[in-house]
Amino acid sequence: MDASLLSSAPADTFNGNAGEQIAPPMQPPGTDMTGICFRDQLWINSYPLDRNYVFDYFALSPFYDITCNNEILRRRSVHPLDHSQLSKMTGLEYVISDATEPNLFVFRKQKRDGPEKVTPMLTYYILDGTIYQAPQLCSVFAARVGRAVYHISNAFSVAASKLETIRQVDAKSQNEPSEAKPASETVDLKEVKRVDLILKSLYSKLPPAPPPPPFPEGYVSQEALGEKEDELGTQGGESQHPQIDPIIDQGPAKRMKF
Repeated sequence: MDASLLSSAPADTFNGNAGEQIAPPMQPPGTDMTGICFRDQLWINSYPLDRNYVFDYFALSPFYDITCNNEILRRRSVHPLDHSQLSKMTGLEYVISDATEPNLFVFRKQKRDGPEKVTPMLTYYILDGTIYQAPQLCSVFAARVGRAVYHISNAFSVAASKLETIRQVDAKSQNEPSEAKPASETVDLKEVKRVDLILKSLYSKLPPAPPPPPFPEGYVSQEALGEKEDELGTQGGESQHPQIDPIIDQGPAKRMKF
């Protein structure tokens, strides 16, 4: 927006006759203007950004409503933020609700219905020379809820696609016939011969096994005992008692339990 149009408008709007007052050429700004911002670097380089001049800088922006009570005070050569004068009027007005000079200024647009009765409407702030409109609380909640719903729905979509893929893989594995595994793997004869050669070469390098140690004096081996029993059995002939079957001849009470 051209700043020269705004600066020249107040000079011609009032000429001393209320009947000949010229209607303001600008239209009131819209309610939602959070998508734009305003900055006039030439003005910032020319004037200090403090409480005395910050309203004049704000009046250059498209956020300024020229039909407000502050504009009427400007035409009367009264400071537009004079609270004692604004409290006597009714209608739209701008006030500074918070300020940290020269970096941050917070303007509140409100409707005054009486000296102590005001209704807040919108909030604007000047941060390092750039003017923004602060979003309304309902818009912030709507944006946060919409973002959360988007991420949740996206997560459900990803989970559903993965479950569908797993379901398709399971159905495909059930429909495919199971392949019979080979009973034994094929043997490579060359590999077997190579292993035999390695074992033979290792065996030839090893020393011969030592002889077993002699039996101690008086020890009788099991083989010698078996031979003696066979000799006694042949000498005794029929006098040797027949062997008793442990299951049949000892009775049910003496049978082994398994």
